[in-house]
Amino acid sequence: MNTESTSSNALCWTTVYLSIGSNMGDKHQNCLQGIALLDGLDRITVEAISPFYRTEPVDFTDQDWFVNGALKIGTDLHPDALMDQLKEIERELGQFKKSVRFGPRILDLDIIFYGEEILETDRVILPHPRMHQRNFVLTPLCDIAPEVIHPVLKIGVRALLGDVVGEPEQAVVPL
Repeated sequence: MNTESTSSNALCWTTVYLSIGSNMGDKHQNCLQGIALLDGLDRITVEAISPFYRTEPVDFTDQDWFVNGALKIGTDLHPDALMDQLKEIERELGQFKKSVRFGPRILDLDIIFYGEEILETDRVILPHPRMHQRNFVLTPLCDIAPEVIHPVLKIGVRALLGDVVGEPEQAVVPL
């Protein structure tokens, strides 16, 4: 956890990694708009943005390919409050309640790592429970944070990406 003093009161800032993706409409533009909205929020600072990739759908494969990336942010929001903000950005860009799990989306923002936090609530599971099985998360994450260690698996992101090779094909192509 990083600490940064913004006044006489010190706030606890946590480094958080997010996955961002879209497979409807102007996919890349949807991601860029989501990042702009995120960066405009109080108590959140976008610190790094990965390159974007065209990615093959996983789990529900009868849909368009995605555009995916990863973000590094700093925040003092609790994970549940951060999730509220992410879902509000999704709604603001027109994301509707998905009728199919893992189905099409205008914008999807997921918390991958929240510092070294291990947490399970009704709304948030940290670290993200499937991130270590997904090229579309690990590839862009490696671009901005290859050294980060998964707090449960105790394995670095770069090594996790190498482990996904044995999984079913998950094409990830630079945009």
